Amino acid sequence: MPKVKTNSGAKKRFVLTGTGKVKRHHAYHSHILTKKTKKQKRNLDHSAIVVSANMKQVRDLLCHR
Repeated sequence: MPKVKTNSGAKKRFVLTGTGKVKRHHAYHSHILTKKTKKQKRNLDHSAIVVSANMKQVRDLLCHR
């Protein structure tokens, strides 16, 4: 049986933590930043943990069980 490949889009977007959770970045922080407030941009700058409802899908894309 062939090896299962990691989704290359997912490996650029998600990082596994030491405890097995998946970190992600917030959207809306790459362009058109002039109309966004300092507070909004500051809050978007932090990383977040993937919600448990989506965790299985993301871990499958990363080929981690």
